[in-house]
Amino acid sequence: MDDNEKKLRKELADLIFDGIELKDISYYEERYPKRELEQGAYVTRFAPSPTGFMHTGGVYTALVSKMMAKRTGGIFYLRIEDTDTERGIENGIEEIVKTMQNYNLIPDEGVRINNGKIEEFGKYGPYIQSQRKEIYMAYAKHLIEEGKAYPCFYTKEELEEVREKQRASKLRTGMYGLWSKYRDMPAELAIEKIKEGIPYVLRFKSEGDYNKKIIITDLVKGKLELPQDDQDIVIIKKDGLPTYHFAHVIDDHLMGTNLVIRTDEWFPSVALHVGLFLTLGFDVPKYAHPAPLQKLDNGNRRKLSKRKDPEAKASYYLEEGVPVDAIEEYFLNVMNSNFEMWRKQNPDKDITEFDFKIGKMGVAGALFDSVKLLDVSKNYISRLTTEKLYEEVLEWSKKYDKKTYDLITTQKERTLEVFGIERGNVKKPRKDISKYSEIYDLNIYMYNDLFEKMEKEYQTFENLTDEEKARIISIVERYLEVYDENAEKEQWFNTIKELAGEFRIC
Repeated sequence: MDDNEKKLRKELADLIFDGIELKDISYYEERYPKRELEQGAYVTRFAPSPTGFMHTGGVYTALVSKMMAKRTGGIFYLRIEDTDTERGIENGIEEIVKTMQNYNLIPDEGVRINNGKIEEFGKYGPYIQSQRKEIYMAYAKHLIEEGKAYPCFYTKEELEEVREKQRASKLRTGMYGLWSKYRDMPAELAIEKIKEGIPYVLRFKSEGDYNKKIIITDLVKGKLELPQDDQDIVIIKKDGLPTYHFAHVIDDHLMGTNLVIRTDEWFPSVALHVGLFLTLGFDVPKYAHPAPLQKLDNGNRRKLSKRKDPEAKASYYLEEGVPVDAIEEYFLNVMNSNFEMWRKQNPDKDITEFDFKIGKMGVAGALFDSVKLLDVSKNYISRLTTEKLYEEVLEWSKKYDKKTYDLITTQKERTLEVFGIERGNVKKPRKDISKYSEIYDLNIYMYNDLFEKMEKEYQTFENLTDEEKARIISIVERYLEVYDENAEKEQWFNTIKELAGEFRIC
């Protein structure tokens, strides 16, 4: 680029950001110095968008990120990516932060609630993207000056026309190479169009060659080859806000993220993001793309869906009374298959002592099994002391279940007696509770006043219809016919199953 071109590029950049006071990028490079970390320490982040309730899969990913930071002596921070203003919801940030707190996913830096108000903490903020607009603009202006970004004046109709031509020619769709007539437009012509008031976006001028490969070493997927990305993506929209692709690269660089953990739906974007990092002169972080949570639906696997599955809502199991620690244990079962054996061998150890390996996470879809989750929860609850169980149920019911809360607070001593049955130093602790929402109905007969009330409300034999009475009598008579007092347990159980099938009881 000769001096005249540099001058025109500078003029173009100044015009694009006319009236906006921006600092040079050198200010931000100094403002956000490289973190002083121990060898091998990871800086990870959880960076959701406040566009709806938090997904259970988000909790899963956040847990992986937190564990990788903690086990290496690194930093785990929470960043809010709220540049998609059209999809943002009211109190979306509060929903994210509260869910993180409820799951004990407390970040070392980022965003939290203090005295009922959202606040940011840490030296690398702001941690809410909408408050970093000037930072993104400064880096975009720098790219314009360097000839590595350009204003694109395509209308929606023109963009659709380009896509139609590409599809008709069976070519990749997108804005790349000669398809962008504004990619190599002289700066003076771009200046004229802007002065004429023609709307535009800013696009990244990709240096990638789709016919060449880059090698990615993903901590979950392993070593893979991908085509270089040659798409001239939008980096600044018409409203002046950055796109996700541009903003997160700037943020990860300035905040010192050196390990990006996100589900594998983002893996196809890796080449694009690597290209942005390199063009901007940034260090490329390591990547890990674990498979998203899936469930079986009519024998087929599919992603856990916000629209179809109530359990996709992160608060679902908390409201049901599944302990947070049990959910964390279940997720560790999903992450590393050897955790289950480790837990059996170390029933009393804290899960932080488990040697979690991100490389052992499955490449195929991680199957979310609610039955297995409740089984893990039963085992977890069975290990609690009487006092700890009471404490956890008290905390849960105060928030989610007034009926249970009133019972265990007004009859605390009796509740402690009930909770203490077959608990503690016993060979086989009770495993009848899988979630705290079951406690009231499971133990109602243990409280005299509730049992008497239940007896009055129960339907008696005398109140049944003649048809119902006859059915019960026939079942009892048939049972007496087949009953063998000398039968072994398994033989007796098989007889009961046959009897149940005969009368279509189950």
